[in-house]
Parts: sequence; structure tokens; C-alpha cells
Amino acid sequence: MTPTPSSADRKKAAALHEEAMSAYNRWDVDTAVEKLEAALKFDPANTQYHLNLAQALSRSGDFDRALRALANYLRLAPDSPVAERIEQLFGSGMDPVENMMTEKMTSKNMPLEIIGAAIQMWMEFRIALGEEPLHIPKPETWAAALDYTVMKVNLREENLDDLATFYDVSNATVRKHHLTLVDDLDIMPCDYRYFTGKDNPLDKLVEAAELLERLEERFKEK
Repeated sequence: MTPTPSSADRKKAAALHEEAMSAYNRWDVDTAVEKLEAALKFDPANTQYHLNLAQALSRSGDFDRALRALANYLRLAPDSPVAERIEQLFGSGMDPVENMMTEKMTSKNMPLEIIGAAIQMWMEFRIALGEEPLHIPKPETWAAALDYTVMKVNLREENLDDLATFYDVSNATVRKHHLTLVDDLDIMPCDYRYFTGKDNPLDKLVEAAELLERLEERFKEK
């Protein structure tokens, strides 16, 4: 049995959780993880903290620890309405969306790296959803959206109408799911998580920003 935290400990945990989510939203993932782990020391049975920790770890690419955080969530909330969806993340096989996406992308002769990036995107998305429901009446719709999104990230533009026809789904549904993926995962062009090319254009932006910072420092020197 986990001891019930005191009112003071719950307040400390809540304050740390608030700081963690603020850090998460500004992409300071290391701080978010640190604050969430600290919050759980004060309130170890808080299911939301375990779920948010899994989301932060997933965003950082640490899927092993993210799954451990999800396992703790399931241990504390076995009757959660999203328990079945989360349990699927622990399976060794692919789900219907991954099967469909892999089959279709392979038939287009897409590189394994891009297919792998799409599978990673799907895993992260299901973790990022938290306790939000996910309805998949037709796996092809999400498979098409993942295909479309990962291709855009890798600067391989595809005609949306042609892609929707290829998956036998509606253009509108693919676009809707694409926007959901972008919003929930905070995806940017050439996103490092899913970009598979050798030279990422974002590197030049980072270099330019660093150069500008150095020039400004020199400019302000007396």
C-alpha cells in the first residue's frame, strides 16, 4: 500500500507538476522530467503525474522509461477507460494502423527509416493523448495521416488527393488526422524526431541563431 500523502506534500507535488507542465510546453523536456519525478516523490499514487511523466519521456525519445511510467499508471488505474489502448503499447506485434501503414508505404518503396519514423510517430501520439479517447473505426485513415505527415516532415510532399485515393479514404479525414498529429505532437518542419535525412535544414537555423547571438554579444562589448 502506498502511504497517503499529507496535504502539504500534495501541495508541493502540485506546484512541481505545474512547473513541469510549463517546462514541457516550452520544450524544456529535461526540466519537465525532473520536476515530475520530484512531484511523484511527494505524491506517488497520482495517476496524472505518471501519465505526464510518460508523455515527457516519450517526447525526449526515452521510450523504455516512458513505458515504465505507463505501467505505473496502469497499476494505479487498472479500470481507466484508456487502459486497453495503453496496454497495446506493450505488445510485441503491430496494431492494425501500423500494419496498414507499413504495407502501403512498403508498396511505395519508401525507405525503412521513414516507415520507422511513422511508427515512432504513432507510438508517441498514443502516449501524448493521455486519457483522451481514440476511436479507430477504419485504420486506413490514421495510416494515411501518418504517411502524409511523416512525408511532409521529410520534405517529400505528396498530393493529398492521390494519397487519400491510395488508402481508399476521404481527403478531409486524412487532413483532419494530420492536423491532430501536428497539434498533439507539436510537430515542426524537418522535426528532429522524424526527419531521416543526413542533413537537416534545421541545423542551419540553429547555427544561424548561435552566430547571431555571438554577434550581438560582440556588438554589446565595450
